[in-house]
Amino acid sequence: MSSDNGTKVPLSATAFLGRCPACGCGNIFKHFIVVRERCEPCGQIMGGHDSGDGPVAFIVLIAGFAVLIPALIVEVKYSWPIWLHMLVWLPLAAFLSIGLIRPFKGFLLALQYRYRRHEFDSRS
Repeated sequence: MSSDNGTKVPLSATAFLGRCPACGCGNIFKHFIVVRERCEPCGQIMGGHDSGDGPVAFIVLIAGFAVLIPALIVEVKYSWPIWLHMLVWLPLAAFLSIGLIRPFKGFLLALQYRYRRHEFDSRS
């Protein structure tokens, strides 16, 4: 599979900004994480190419390590009470998870467009 699909739109710009992987202009999200059926500027069909639960696996690992390691260090060094750990680390884990879902979903959709473009083109 070739990664050269004729587009000059960088993967990072499309993925993390939530832009269309075909043109780089249109927003691929209708709501917070709901993918649009079609890109408004270029007409590329996006609706059938949802990333599913793929981003969640990466987010659980990233947010889990980002919260677990500092929590363990704080516990060993300062011995916080459990209620303080809950007060600090649970909101941090929630905000990290919610904040990362959209960029990772856009990233996986852009990767799917780049490496399985024939599936996108057959639905256009």
